[in-house]
Amino acid sequence: MARIVYVNGRYAPWGEAQVHAEDRGFQFGDAVYEVCEVRGGRLIDETRHMDRLARSLGELKITDPMSRGAWARVMREVIRRNRVVDGSVYLQVSRGARPRDFLFSNADMTPTVVCIARHVNVTRRDASAKGIAVKSMPDIRWGRCDIKTVMLLPSSLAKEAANAIGAKEALMIDSDGFVTEGASSNAWIIDDKGRLITRPASNDILRGITRTTLIDLLKKEGLELVERKFTLAEAKAAREVFITSATSIVTPVTRIDDTPIGNGAPGLTASRLRELFHTVAERAAA
Repeated sequence: MARIVYVNGRYAPWGEAQVHAEDRGFQFGDAVYEVCEVRGGRLIDETRHMDRLARSLGELKITDPMSRGAWARVMREVIRRNRVVDGSVYLQVSRGARPRDFLFSNADMTPTVVCIARHVNVTRRDASAKGIAVKSMPDIRWGRCDIKTVMLLPSSLAKEAANAIGAKEALMIDSDGFVTEGASSNAWIIDDKGRLITRPASNDILRGITRTTLIDLLKKEGLELVERKFTLAEAKAAREVFITSATSIVTPVTRIDDTPIGNGAPGLTASRLRELFHTVAERAAA
């Protein structure tokens, strides 16, 4: 658990960190967030995460409450106060607080800012290299998954359903039978020709930062990337399946529902990409 939380200019003990009861993030999900990996005391892909935060704020017309330099100082101070070496930093910005109304006006609201740093269990993180099981679930999320908002109830319900059968992630399936992404990750398959396939970035999925950095790695390694939709049936028949996110990095999938992937062991390509990922990711001193 985080010991110190940043809320609206104040570093407060975790149990005392508060936001207003009528904050629009609480009442309407009118907020965006980012999660940035901290590894070996360094922030991973900070620039891309902050670029995406700025984009999300812009899409919802929420005023960016800080300069890029101020964000950097807050993140590093929260990391320092919580003594995080391996873990993550969570940033959240809501439109602010005002008497409850579906309509809003940015002119009379000050955004609410929260920053939390948490440790990660390194042993548990490294255990994901052994592969995970996932459960397919209907994708019932809204039509702007490209904006990283806090409206995560459909993803939370999907993950609960996955957890109930011993799976670690849910694989979201659209109404046409195509995989969109994981509940909190991007989804990838490798076909019998060794091509890496992932759904094109659009309003249907989040343009994952780990996804983007992994594409840099694929180019460096000379691996073929195909951005297209793929079905659940294709995923179950694939040579390899894996997911990517800031907290899972590159994690092999060994089973979808009741179907083992390949021989039921982590794929060689996914495992290698996991090992190489941080050689291309931006590593900024925290």
